[in-house]
Amino acid sequence: MPFKLFKPKSKLTSRRATTATTTITSPSPSDLPIPNHFRCPISLDLMKDPVTLPTGITYDRRSIETWLKEGNLTCPLTNQPLPLDGDLIPNHTIRRMIQEWCVAHCSLGVERIPTPKIPITSLQVSEILSEISAALQSGDGLRVSDLVVKLRDWSIESERNRRCISSNKAAAGVVAAAFKDFPSEQGLCVLAGMLPLSEEAKKLLSDAESLSSIVSVLRNGSLSGRLHAVLMVKEITATDTEQAAQIAMNNGLIEAIVRLVKEPISPQGTKVALVAAYYMVASEEKVASRFAEMGIVTVLLDMIVDAEKSLCEKALVVIDAVLNSEMGRQRALNHALFMPVLVKKMFRVSDIATEFAVSAIWKLCRKQSDNGEKERSLKEAIQVGAFQKLLLLLQVGCSDSTREKATELLRIMNGIKGKEECTETADFKHLKMPF
Repeated sequence: MPFKLFKPKSKLTSRRATTATTTITSPSPSDLPIPNHFRCPISLDLMKDPVTLPTGITYDRRSIETWLKEGNLTCPLTNQPLPLDGDLIPNHTIRRMIQEWCVAHCSLGVERIPTPKIPITSLQVSEILSEISAALQSGDGLRVSDLVVKLRDWSIESERNRRCISSNKAAAGVVAAAFKDFPSEQGLCVLAGMLPLSEEAKKLLSDAESLSSIVSVLRNGSLSGRLHAVLMVKEITATDTEQAAQIAMNNGLIEAIVRLVKEPISPQGTKVALVAAYYMVASEEKVASRFAEMGIVTVLLDMIVDAEKSLCEKALVVIDAVLNSEMGRQRALNHALFMPVLVKKMFRVSDIATEFAVSAIWKLCRKQSDNGEKERSLKEAIQVGAFQKLLLLLQVGCSDSTREKATELLRIMNGIKGKEECTETADFKHLKMPF
């Protein structure tokens, strides 16, 4: 009987097997116990930027800054009161120990925490603002741009830096002056981190030159630049109705805002654009007419069909304001979706949305200059179920103003209700857009 020869495993095979076993059994970074004195007492995570309070307790900077920003005036661990001017002192000893621990365990996948950058001081901010002012006086645009970029870099580096810059009372005015003479997206970025702006800064940004530069950024800027630009528009139109009307008529601003709503860059950008649009639309009828001419009614109706609560509320507020103009009412009357969408949204969003949906329907049915158009609006409202919705609204309750509008609508609808067949609000098959 022949013997079978068994070949021993090669060294390579054995090595592979060993490696495979080691890989399977090696602990991951999440399994590695972190020394308690390296953990932040708030987040319980490894501290990346340890700082020590006057109480002697060390926390991660981000965690303790969040704690203090929420209005807490005590040490989270000891509950001792903290001085209002108490500084967060970087704990370099603990940070070096943590970094050494990370390096010692790098083979297990632990990454070394970077050395945090030193926060800027009030003195540094004052010095750079003085340099910007001097460069503005001498007309040195290149120097101004370089200094604004440096200020921008500081601003985006940390929340603490932003607070340090905005706490300087002259900062917003100086940066706004720099933007007026030498406009840049970097300047808008710095200003966006200092909201609310000072009156001096708002005045400078409301200047015709500054507005033209803001419109240019709204049209052609980067995504972040356009967001910062519309934030400035909202800021300078929010407090003064007369000023909002003057700003709105700046060449190209309304078109730029409508485009930002129609072609959104981000949810935040759209919401800010709608707020800015409202301040301008509500300022004067001719501004509302101009927004209507630019197609804002169609844009907003398309938006609110599937919009989330906050966006839908803001869109309805703008629609209601646009209907204060004859042009706005005419554009709404000629839009097949206007009445069905508003009736549908009366109970599906919020009390605020209900209030402005009813107000918009009331304006369309009551403020038309032509009696034939009024009757046409009322008939359409009845056909899509507004009568039942308004009855229900009075039963469940609403504000006094909304109740008055709903009652008046029901009264005038009742006179022609028998002439029209009332349909369910969900049955809009004859329309172009399905619901």
